[in-house]
Amino acid sequence: MSMQAAEAHAVTAQDEKKERADKIDFKMVTFSLGGKEYGIDIMNVKEIAHAGRFTYVPNAAPFVRGVYNLRGDIISIIDLRVMFHLPAERKDDSSLESLLILRIGDHVFGVIVDNIDKVVGVASTSIQPPHPIFGDINVKYIKGIIENRGKLYIILNVEKLFTPDKQDEDVDQRPAASLSSSRSAAPLRYEDAPSPGRASSSSGQADINADFIKETLAGFKKFGFSPINEPWFNARYSAWRKSKKENEIQLRSESDADEFLESFYSACTGSLWSDEYAAAVMKALPPIASRSINVWNPGCGKGYESYSLACMLKEAYPEARIKIWANDSDLLAISMAPNMVFEFEDLPERYREFMVKGRNGWTFAQGIRDSIFFEFHDVLNANPLPPLDLILCRDTLSFLSGHDQKRLLVDFNEKAKDGAALILGVNELMPLDGWVSVGPADVSAYVKASR
Repeated sequence: MSMQAAEAHAVTAQDEKKERADKIDFKMVTFSLGGKEYGIDIMNVKEIAHAGRFTYVPNAAPFVRGVYNLRGDIISIIDLRVMFHLPAERKDDSSLESLLILRIGDHVFGVIVDNIDKVVGVASTSIQPPHPIFGDINVKYIKGIIENRGKLYIILNVEKLFTPDKQDEDVDQRPAASLSSSRSAAPLRYEDAPSPGRASSSSGQADINADFIKETLAGFKKFGFSPINEPWFNARYSAWRKSKKENEIQLRSESDADEFLESFYSACTGSLWSDEYAAAVMKALPPIASRSINVWNPGCGKGYESYSLACMLKEAYPEARIKIWANDSDLLAISMAPNMVFEFEDLPERYREFMVKGRNGWTFAQGIRDSIFFEFHDVLNANPLPPLDLILCRDTLSFLSGHDQKRLLVDFNEKAKDGAALILGVNELMPLDGWVSVGPADVSAYVKASR
C-alpha cells in the first residue's frame, strides 16, 4: 500500500470512528440481577458504592432493606431482587452489597443489585421497544432493550418504577407509594386491588388511616391486603374505627396488629377440629368418586388441621387411599407435627377411635400418620404434586404479598382436577374465575368447574 493510500485509509478510519462516536448519545450503568443484564440511564446514577449494616426500618415493605448514612445523608436502601421476586444470595450483616445510588427528582436512595459491571455508551436509535419475554418485571417499567458486544441489556425506566403514577393502578410489581414518602411502601397487590398507598383528595382521613393500617399489618404480620381479604378488612376496619378514639386508630405495636387480626382466623385454628366444624367442612365437600384421594395442605403449621382432615376423610371414604401433602415453612412447627402427643381427656370424642396409646401419651394410629406426608417447604417454590382432589389452605394466602397470592392461586388452579374442592380461610375469597362457592357460611369452600 502506498503512503498516499495509507493516509487516505487512516483518514477514512478516523472519520468512521468519529461518526460512530457521534452516534453514542446514551450512556448507562450496567449491572446483573437474577442472571440477566440490566442498565440504568447514567443521568439517574449519582454514584456507585459498596455498603452493608443498613439500619432496620420497622413496618417497611419486604424490599426495603433499611436506611444508610451516606456521608451525612440518610437514604433508603431498596433491594431490587426482592422487589422483583428474584433469587438473592443471603449475606450476613458484615458483608457488603453492591449499591447504585440513584437520584430521581429531588430524592436520593440506593438500590441493591447482584453485581455492577461498567458504563456502556450506545446510540439511542438502537434501543428497541421492551417486550415481556426479555425481563422478569412488568414491561411498563422497562425503557427498552439493546444488544451491545454480545450482551442483551434490559434498560430500566427508574423514573416510572419509583415515582407513583396516579393514573396507573397496576401495582403488581412496583411499590405502591413513592419512596420519598415518610411512610413505608405498601405490600405488592393484584392489578385490580385498591391502592392503599395513595389516598385521593376526596378519601379523607379515614382512608389515610386505613392505608396506614394495611401497611402496618404488612410490616408486623406480613398480612398482604388484596381482593382475597378485602371484604373482611373493610368490615373490620369500620368496626375498629368505631371502637377507638381518633388517636388510637393506628397500630403502634405487634400486639395492636394481633388485636386487629383477632376476628380474621378460621375456627379451630391451632387445635383439632370440633365435631361442628368437621361436619361443616364435610358438608362443603363435593362427592369424591376416586379411590385414591390426593390432598394438598400448604401452611399446615403444627399439623392439627392435617390430622383433622385425615380423620374426617377416613370416616367419609373408609375404602379410599388418602394421601395428604402437608407443607409449612416454619421449621419448628413442621418438625413437631409427625410426633404429636395428646392427653386422652383432651381429645374430642370423634378422634379417639383413630388414636393409640404410646409411652408418652396418645398419638394418631399408624394408618392416619401414614396418610400424611409432612414436609418443610416454602410453598412459593416448585410444588411437584399429582392432580389434586382437595386443597386445604386456611388463613395462609393472606400472609403472602399480593403478587405471591396470585402465583399460588394460579398453582392451585393448575393442580386441581375438574370438580376438585378448595377450602380457604373463613374470611378469604377465591378471586379467580372457574371456581364456584359451595357449602355453609362458616366454611369458605369452592369447587372447580368442569371445563
